[in-house]
Amino acid sequence: MNLMDPLSTNLDLTTGRLEPVDRTIYRRLTDMRHMYADRDAVEHILTSEGDRVIYEVQIAKVPETNGHVPHCTTVIYPGVIGDEFHMTKGHFHARRDRGEVYLGLAGQGALLLQTEEGEFRIEEMRPGIIAYVPPLWAHRTVNTGAEPFVFLAVWPGDAGHDYGTIEETGFVKLLVQRDNSPTLVDNPRWEATGKTAD
Repeated sequence: MNLMDPLSTNLDLTTGRLEPVDRTIYRRLTDMRHMYADRDAVEHILTSEGDRVIYEVQIAKVPETNGHVPHCTTVIYPGVIGDEFHMTKGHFHARRDRGEVYLGLAGQGALLLQTEEGEFRIEEMRPGIIAYVPPLWAHRTVNTGAEPFVFLAVWPGDAGHDYGTIEETGFVKLLVQRDNSPTLVDNPRWEATGKTAD
């Protein structure tokens, strides 16, 4: 391992802005069009209002390699696609035996977690809540409020990201807006893969 100079990053606890930042990733609706259950709603939004930004990620200048501890902030903007809340793509770690830590900074949200076998959990996220994602659990964050939902994430540098598994099957549950309240419903796409949840 090469010797790296120590560094400090300024974090705005309200907006999640990092300075300096290595790179910013913008996830737009076209990047996630196959992640939402209501495909008609996706196409309607793309046609009527354009390619909205669902969330953005600012990544600190730390290598994603063994021995390092990368970190980033994510801002999920408020909104729904059909009745499904704005959310991140969600992923397993490529190395399934790696965990992750999330710290809620602003807004209101939820952390969805599930195993490859379909065991499912949900954790509330708000400012001050530290959520631990253990090894073997896929994770996705969702904005359930009317303001941007902001959180800090920290993970092992050699964890890697497996987005493909979630793109193929989705999560076993969807978090949707019903009667102005977040509600979990079964994901028909998960059932269509022939998998069953515990």
